[in-house]
Amino acid sequence: MEISMYTASVPVFRQVLGSLAAILEKAENHADARKIDHDALLGARLFPDMFPLVRQVQLATDFAKGAAARLAGVEVPRFEDSERDFAGLQARLEKTLAFLDSVPREAVDDGAAREVTVGTGANQRQFQGLPYLLHYALPQFYFHATTAYAILRHNGLDIGKRDFIGSF
Repeated sequence: MEISMYTASVPVFRQVLGSLAAILEKAENHADARKIDHDALLGARLFPDMFPLVRQVQLATDFAKGAAARLAGVEVPRFEDSERDFAGLQARLEKTLAFLDSVPREAVDDGAAREVTVGTGANQRQFQGLPYLLHYALPQFYFHATTAYAILRHNGLDIGKRDFIGSF
């Protein structure tokens, strides 16, 4: 049985971003119920040299939309990294999900052999579509989504594996 590029990417991104949206809603409710300043959670990090929660969510959406666009051969949408509250992060997740819904399945499926370039200057890397998805985009996406989850769990949010996995 062969798996398509689309099946290995867009539905996976949608599932995890959907669960990330639900987790962020729980985090906002958690903060409100316990009278925790939202900025304390949004700026929380696992370690001082790591990005805070807000940036982890931004990066998870960037890798999802970037991968889908590059595999489909369309321009990667640019989002301002201006989110500073839960509502802004939810709006960014919604925008990303809407973009994922707009990407043609056939174009993503045709992306297995497409040349993909990421980064600039000395950090520029080139891939073919399939190795790009499996060895770069998906690991990066999962790293940032998982780190967002871990930040919130570390800060007392009552979530577990089912919350992270979401529905599929």
